[in-house]
Amino acid sequence: MYNSIVIRNGEVSIKGINRPVFEKRLIKNIRRAFHGLEGYNVYKGDGRIYVDFEEEVGDEIMRRLKNVFGVMSFSPSIKTESGYQLAKDTALAHYNEVIERTGAKTFKVTARREDKSLPMTSPEMSRDIGAYILSHSKNPLKVDVKNPDIHLFVEVREKNNIIYSEKEQGVGGLPVGVNGRAMMLLSGGIDSPVATYMIAKRGLWIEAVHFHSFPFTSEKAKEKIERLAKQLSLYTEGIRIHMVNLLPIQTEISESCPQELMTILSRRFMMRIAEKLALETVCSCLATGESIGQVASQTVEGLQATNSVVKEVPVFRPLISFDKEDIIREAKKIDTFDISIIPEEDCCTVFLPKRPATKPKMEKIRNAEENLDIETLVASAIEEREIREIGMLKW
Repeated sequence: MYNSIVIRNGEVSIKGINRPVFEKRLIKNIRRAFHGLEGYNVYKGDGRIYVDFEEEVGDEIMRRLKNVFGVMSFSPSIKTESGYQLAKDTALAHYNEVIERTGAKTFKVTARREDKSLPMTSPEMSRDIGAYILSHSKNPLKVDVKNPDIHLFVEVREKNNIIYSEKEQGVGGLPVGVNGRAMMLLSGGIDSPVATYMIAKRGLWIEAVHFHSFPFTSEKAKEKIERLAKQLSLYTEGIRIHMVNLLPIQTEISESCPQELMTILSRRFMMRIAEKLALETVCSCLATGESIGQVASQTVEGLQATNSVVKEVPVFRPLISFDKEDIIREAKKIDTFDISIIPEEDCCTVFLPKRPATKPKMEKIRNAEENLDIETLVASAIEEREIREIGMLKW
């Protein structure tokens, strides 16, 4: 029965003079989400975004629309030619269909008159359509204006009518791309994929850097990262991953520095490399999946030690106050959890100290790093990286 969708775009609608920029990006992202499908049309009209579609692609279009950042909610609807009587008859038919499908007991009609040539006001039309339904339906329901089982919306326009009663929730947020680009430190664990999702939800494209320790970590560990990126690309419009081998740096740290500083010194190198890559790829920030106190390197002192090497871009940590159960819940919601718990080694388990420093002293860290050729190690790691593109489309 449905042949159109009314899209509500949440935050986009309050962006003032910048609203057209956000809407243009959202429309482009919606079209991208429908890649490979035919028989639809996405367009803006009357301050909202609409999708008209042919019946055979309707279910798939609605499934994909739920993953598009910037879509707060949407309503599958029936679009007809204009005309008040046609609007009433279509509303009646939709009312009967919903009753049969849901077993509803109460209803309400809200009409919206956009065709100002009609003599009735919107409230008068609401009452008239409600009365028409009650007098013509074989299953007249009780009217409930406060909490109805069916809330029927009837929009009467100059060129067409729109009738709908259901609302599907989208993921909300802002359209990917309206706030620039972020360099994400993406591991194979539970946390960083969730942080990636949350950063993308605020309108940022994702570049990612993944650190591995091949051959101490296997090719399967890289494949796991690609699986995570593929799942995340359902929301992020694809991810470019910079695969960086950290093993040469870890070996130098292990041979030249105190064992208890291995983790924090490795993290400092990761942040240095990530910042270099961010500047190279025009990213305006770094982002990580860290939260306070979760592991030894994520104490306040540890985070301060890693932050101090980043000089030119901010570091965002969207999970900073989350506990593990919060993160797991989000990972399950976005379907990354089952991939994240696949048992594969990552670079953080290589040369793992028995007693890692939890409150590292900056003086001790700097003294240890004097034994390392930092610039050469960073430059070599970047030069030797692999780049893989997951889920990216050319437009």
